[in-house]
Amino acid sequence: MASTTPIDTPPAPPAKSSPGGSTGRMGDTIFSGLSKGSGILLLVIMATIAAFLTYRATLAISQNEGNFLTTFDWNPAGDPPVFGIAVLLFGTVVSSVIALVIAVPVAVGIALFISHYAPRRLAAPLAYVVDLLAAVPSIIYGIWGALFLVPYLDGLNLWLDQYFSWTYIFDQTQPGVARNMFTVGILLAIMILPIITSVSREVFLQVPRMNEEAALALGATRWEVIRMSVLPFGRSGVISASMLGLGRALGETMAVATVLSPNFLMSLHLLDPGGGTFAQNIAAKFDEADQFGRDALIASGLVLFLLTLLVNGAARLIIARRKEYSGANA
Repeated sequence: MASTTPIDTPPAPPAKSSPGGSTGRMGDTIFSGLSKGSGILLLVIMATIAAFLTYRATLAISQNEGNFLTTFDWNPAGDPPVFGIAVLLFGTVVSSVIALVIAVPVAVGIALFISHYAPRRLAAPLAYVVDLLAAVPSIIYGIWGALFLVPYLDGLNLWLDQYFSWTYIFDQTQPGVARNMFTVGILLAIMILPIITSVSREVFLQVPRMNEEAALALGATRWEVIRMSVLPFGRSGVISASMLGLGRALGETMAVATVLSPNFLMSLHLLDPGGGTFAQNIAAKFDEADQFGRDALIASGLVLFLLTLLVNGAARLIIARRKEYSGANA
């Protein structure tokens, strides 16, 4: 019989991918469509919010007899209506800056302790407790601040006024209960502390182990390892965490409204009672306002909306400039 040689069959050609990178499978097509749709939906929602705020704000500002940006008074129900955001913008920025100045160093220290110093048996429960603080409702912080923090800060205010009045900001010209911007800043610092700590901790845990071991092998101390390897690597992450905390501080409502004694006086004496923020003013006056008054409050909300976008945009620019520290381009 004649021998037959097997004929090699050529391999099947690879599946052709579509120009968009899809392999043509139904699951990939559905997932791609859902992803694109989600992104487009987010942009539509943001544009809708911006359009609504702009429209209602224009109705109020067009009838305002004062300068919306520089007027210290808030009287949209007057004849003529006069209102402005100068005091609200000042109070919002000042209280948020105080919160960041207090919270960021403490949060970074806690994150470093959990990630590089604490034993594993202690680090896990401590991280859980810190994360749990982020879930506490803001009204609980407000009640605690009004009933516990305010009374106990009276002594601190007197001490700061006695020894640091030369700094001007701690010069208490109107003695009274500690319902002031300094107290609000401390309360906001406590509220944003778990957010900054959690994000910073996760960033510090991503530091390449070889970098730390190489520094230790060269004779570096634990602090030198953190200063030369951990902090530069996590710098952009800490900035991102700080911006997340700043976003919550800028828009916090109930805790500030519970603690602060609001007025429309702008002062750099942080220990004097009074002040105001955008969110607190909206929450306090929205129910009692008429249609025009609500449009005026919405106008102030538009400024807060733009301020938040500005802060997030600045954070993105800072992170982009510091990309070499983030490890993302490794």
